[in-house]
Amino acid sequence: MTATTPSEARALAVRASRALAAAGQSDMVWGHAAVRDPDGRGIWIKAPGWGFEEIDEGRVHLVSFDAEVLDGQGAPHKECHIHLEILRRRPELECSVHTHAQAAVAFASLGTPLLPISHEGALFGGEDVPRFTLTGGLVTTPELGAALAGTLGDASAALIPKHGLVAAGTSVRAAVMHAVLLDRACQTQLMAMAAGPVRVHSDAAEAAAKRAECWPASQLDAGWEYLTRKDLRP
Repeated sequence: MTATTPSEARALAVRASRALAAAGQSDMVWGHAAVRDPDGRGIWIKAPGWGFEEIDEGRVHLVSFDAEVLDGQGAPHKECHIHLEILRRRPELECSVHTHAQAAVAFASLGTPLLPISHEGALFGGEDVPRFTLTGGLVTTPELGAALAGTLGDASAALIPKHGLVAAGTSVRAAVMHAVLLDRACQTQLMAMAAGPVRVHSDAAEAAAKRAECWPASQLDAGWEYLTRKDLRP
């Protein structure tokens, strides 16, 4: 589903937040997903001070590309520039995600390439993901946001060493799943490296084939649907 109205975009921002919570990417009240406003005004993003699992439509802001809250109360997230600049740079994207997923943070600290040792790792085509190293601190300015967007480039996700990850997609479902699967790929490689040197992984050709076979849009959609069902469990 792609948002065609502001109300749909707001609802998708809620669903994205809650899906990330269901995937275990919560960090108390930190992290956010942003959905492009279909009227071109900016992004729909959760209000500061709330956890992913707490988000409802009353806890979502519309933030302009000038980082002003157009719908909602209070100031926008300090790091709204991550999403504003990624979506400004790449008009084909509907959604971007930033979380502090623990496996991604731990893996990024090693400075080692991400290998296609799992289906999740193969999502990235057998190539290491980009890494934003200009700062490990908060991305609180348009300049830093633009630099991060430049590092992400045309990729579906990037690591931010000492901080977290970013992910993006032409749909909300894809952006959320890119974040979830990057963290899972990092977790799997961490487990393997804890046991010893990684000796077996897909080569570039097999990784590309697995990406096409394992991760078409239908499978990203299936993962998203699972997370949204999980969010509704008691």
